[in-house]
Amino acid sequence: MTKKQKAREIAAILDELFPQTPVPLHHSDPYTLLIAVLLSAQCTDERVNQVTPHLFQRANNPFDMAKLPVEEIKEIIKPCGLSPRKSAAISELSKILVEKYNGQVPKSFEALEALPGVGHKTASVVMSQAFGVPAFPVDTHIHRLAARWGLSSGKSVEQTEADLKKLFPKKMWNKLHLQIIFFGRKYCPARGHQPEKCPICSRFGVSNASK
Repeated sequence: MTKKQKAREIAAILDELFPQTPVPLHHSDPYTLLIAVLLSAQCTDERVNQVTPHLFQRANNPFDMAKLPVEEIKEIIKPCGLSPRKSAAISELSKILVEKYNGQVPKSFEALEALPGVGHKTASVVMSQAFGVPAFPVDTHIHRLAARWGLSSGKSVEQTEADLKKLFPKKMWNKLHLQIIFFGRKYCPARGHQPEKCPICSRFGVSNASK
């Protein structure tokens, strides 16, 4: 079986198990999604969703966020970790959005990745989920599963992203990256994985020894 054939079968399994893919981070527009994704670095989505209501009650747009003291932002987002760095980034990027983009989140990878605290993965999530632009955000979980399933031998998330983009049609990317995340959480965790009970690993003979 080629990687392309395996990818097709995996996509079919994911479609059957997760036909709907709601964005797990609560948000109301591109700006609140951008902030939520930035906060999710080295933090669970559940924790982010507990923190953002308080933050967005104080400021849910770049105009108001730019006026908040960085210390206040830092205190609110402290449960998400890395609060000194994240609070500074949120404050600075909000000021840039106001000054350079009239308070709008830009619709390009280049402009997004130029913002403080916004890397390629964050930009990819915003482009795909806020603007519908085909993108394949690869986090550590997708990187791990792609290796476990034999779809990529990439040593970095960048290489894994490139490999997955070659295997799956562009029209599937935005939904697929969420399906893989949901699948990993429910059936294919990093620890305590039971390959024989996993709908994908059992299908392709993946064992815990593999990855």
